[in-house]
Amino acid sequence: MPRLLEDQENIYIGVRITGDKVIKSLNKKYFKRDYPTDVLSFEIKQYLSDPEKTYYLGDVVVNKQQAERQADEYGNDIEHEISELVEHGVLHLLGIHHKGDK
Repeated sequence: MPRLLEDQENIYIGVRITGDKVIKSLNKKYFKRDYPTDVLSFEIKQYLSDPEKTYYLGDVVVNKQQAERQADEYGNDIEHEISELVEHGVLHLLGIHHKGDK
């Protein structure tokens, strides 16, 4: 876990489940890739102005339509596939990336 998060009690991560159209638009706007994908992560990394000093790590956006397509391929039900995609996105927020990612 990144050092900054070790002492945090309240960490916020936003999760949005959407479809091909929205995720394709986000992928194009923020990553210059003109196609839908299964999950996107957006780092925020800032404190919210609340009494509990909640740290806003970032947002994970999951494409339900892609999850449905992938679920059969990986032998999962849709709930399991979505949970794996959320996990994948959270790992990116924590700084764990694919080989070759910047």
